[in-house]
Amino acid sequence: MGPISATSILSELKTIIPEERRAAGEVDHYLGNGGKIVLYPQVEEEIANLLSYANQNGQTVSIMGAGTKRGYGGLIENTDILLSLKNYSGIVEHVPGDMTVTVKAGNRFGELQKYLSQYNQRVSIDPFTPESSTVGGVISANDSGPRRLGYGSARDSVIGLRVVYPDGKIIRTGGKVVKNVAGYDMNKLFIGSMGTLGILSEITFKLRPLPKCESLILLSFPDSSMELIRKFSIRLLDSMLEPVALELLNPSMAEKLTGRYNRTLAIAFEDVESSVLYQENYLREIQPDGTDITVLSDKETQMFWNQFYENTVNESSDDFGASMKIGVVNMDVLYMIEETIKLETPNQLTIQSHGGLGHGLCRAVLKGEESLVTDAIFQLRQKAEEYGGYATVTHLPFKQRKQIDSWGEKPPYFFLMEGIKKAVDPNDILNPQRYLGGI
Repeated sequence: MGPISATSILSELKTIIPEERRAAGEVDHYLGNGGKIVLYPQVEEEIANLLSYANQNGQTVSIMGAGTKRGYGGLIENTDILLSLKNYSGIVEHVPGDMTVTVKAGNRFGELQKYLSQYNQRVSIDPFTPESSTVGGVISANDSGPRRLGYGSARDSVIGLRVVYPDGKIIRTGGKVVKNVAGYDMNKLFIGSMGTLGILSEITFKLRPLPKCESLILLSFPDSSMELIRKFSIRLLDSMLEPVALELLNPSMAEKLTGRYNRTLAIAFEDVESSVLYQENYLREIQPDGTDITVLSDKETQMFWNQFYENTVNESSDDFGASMKIGVVNMDVLYMIEETIKLETPNQLTIQSHGGLGHGLCRAVLKGEESLVTDAIFQLRQKAEEYGGYATVTHLPFKQRKQIDSWGEKPPYFFLMEGIKKAVDPNDILNPQRYLGGI
């Protein structure tokens, strides 16, 4: 079947999507991952009918929520149809007593947390750009931040999904109660799959109560103190303390957030007040000589995390920008953060990076001259692979993504991922070439 024009597609979709929720696409966006036409479904049936139509007519479909992941992978500049979930939002069901909530994929994550806070509850995930990111985008990208140490990943909070397959069929995985594990492992198939296996329609989370007390301690280390940071972090993790975050900030990141250009540990505690105060006091007792400690107030803590999670590539800046997610064994985070410090070039390349010494995930935002940014991406990936880890480029303009593989080398189990994609989406219509290995 030859290519069908956008006008023809719009005409054929009259019975599926009303005219006021159809629009011409922005086909020259510098991040790519667009569509010749944009459709805005409001109910699940419309999503299913759209995918059924596309599958039967060989039309490719890309998915977008708020667009915060638009620069994350993808080798096709424009598909035939861009399906936007920005109007597909709302709380489907909230059972405070069971501590579960079911929400539509297009709902903003920050709005969900604000709603749940009225019931003294929350979803225990801390994604980046939480106010603008959609729930579906967070789960599809398996996004999480420093408090993954205490919270776990998205896979630990999701207990059920409704998914629209590429052929329009709707399935349910998991359940709506915490103890129901039927189909639970199927959830893991879709979390982090970048929308290549199906469109998430509804997500059911298990909830946690808001903590009675929160504390954030900043421990600033002198220069050339990697071994001191290692010894202190191991001692802390081996103690009875239970930090929800143990995040190492490189000096550039620390300077932006604290005003001090030092390697800095951000240590967060959440519990009842007596427990938090005990852990703060214990931390002071084991504080290494020559370090400075700062305990932030509640208001300062909130301001810190707000700035932290909104630290992304600024599209209005004249500098070229990229961001990366790097995974290594816990303490090897030290080496990755040191590498970002070495790669920085005054007035030409800045790298604001941080990494979790309890979970091994690092993030880096690179800004500066394009050639220096791209060279740094390759060097950070090489360094991560030397330590048996990986480095994914989570934001990069489309032009550069054609030259730099966002995902890196295929893992040994790639054939399994490829087989699942072919079984679920044999016509390869859904988010084609968006994920690892061109899936």
